[in-house]
Amino acid sequence: MLVKYLSVFLWAMVPLVELRGAIPIAHTIHAVDPSFNLKLAYVLIALGNMIPVPFIFFFARKVLEWGKDKPVIGKFFTFCLEKGEKGGKKLQATAGRGLFVALLLFVGIPVPGTGAWTGTLAASILDMDFKQSVLAVICGVALAGIIMSIVSFVIVGVVV
Repeated sequence: MLVKYLSVFLWAMVPLVELRGAIPIAHTIHAVDPSFNLKLAYVLIALGNMIPVPFIFFFARKVLEWGKDKPVIGKFFTFCLEKGEKGGKKLQATAGRGLFVALLLFVGIPVPGTGAWTGTLAASILDMDFKQSVLAVICGVALAGIIMSIVSFVIVGVVV
């Protein structure tokens, strides 16, 4: 049973999968094994999704800047930096003072390419305040969790 809990925890840490993929996985496990505690799984999934956030905020931009002039990875790292800065400036111009809410919704609406990883990277590139960024990402993860729980319930048919 421990392996199942560890599995959803680790899936929630994977970029692009994150909470959006880990919740349906947990619901599927619960459908097969009703003794699998979904409430505990949700807690583990939320923790797994949030653990990378401080590392992304403080180190991702530095890693991208370090690698932008390297032979093999330089073009990709430069693309990521330029894309992030361009998107961040556009988000800032659109959101104005509502940048916190914009980041929350960006992380919270579960569509491909959004989530805690991307939202935190954008906040880092925008030089947002760390505490405000983390709070917006936490609220966004909670919103995404609610949405994905409802979707998973409809698809898999399992209630917490």
